[in-house]
Amino acid sequence: MNGKKCSACQQVLPVGAFAKNKSRPDGLQVNCRECAAEYYRRRQEAQGKTVRVKVYVPEGHKRCPQCEQTKPHSEWERNKSSSDGWASYCRSCRAERNRVAYFQRKYGLKPEELEALLAEQHGVCCICLSAPAEHVDHDHETGRVRGMLCFSCNAALGQFKDRPDAIRRAAAYLEGNSWKPILVAPGVYQLPS
Repeated sequence: MNGKKCSACQQVLPVGAFAKNKSRPDGLQVNCRECAAEYYRRRQEAQGKTVRVKVYVPEGHKRCPQCEQTKPHSEWERNKSSSDGWASYCRSCRAERNRVAYFQRKYGLKPEELEALLAEQHGVCCICLSAPAEHVDHDHETGRVRGMLCFSCNAALGQFKDRPDAIRRAAAYLEGNSWKPILVAPGVYQLPS
């Protein structure tokens, strides 16, 4: 069988233009792929649903559904479990989706809440007031978000294990105040006030 007549458009088309259907005597659908796709699109629109328009994608490229750009495979991660062997989203969109999911999962912050927090601080670290705020700081006991800090200040709080008394002694030390405990009796130390 070289060709088959489509029951919708009435054209004789090559067998490859028809999808398979094992229940039919010839093993092919009654309508060609294009007519079947058009019928599906019309039915979906009648139900108030939208159907993505099929876009031509050249060999060695893939279209990202988020940014809607066609990019070469070099801008995609490999994914063995997908049908084409590539990730669903390009590297930049995937990174952004992962970032959004991380802040939602870890801190319960949506992108607009994160932007509002950053805008409230004018994009500057709460502690040093000079570096850009890039890290979410939170109370490790309650999980409550306190603000946004630069990398150095966030790391410093972590090194001080979120202990205000240690941070106060560090500030006193930097200001030149006595910080060393004084030995009063064997095993008894007096801490500076």
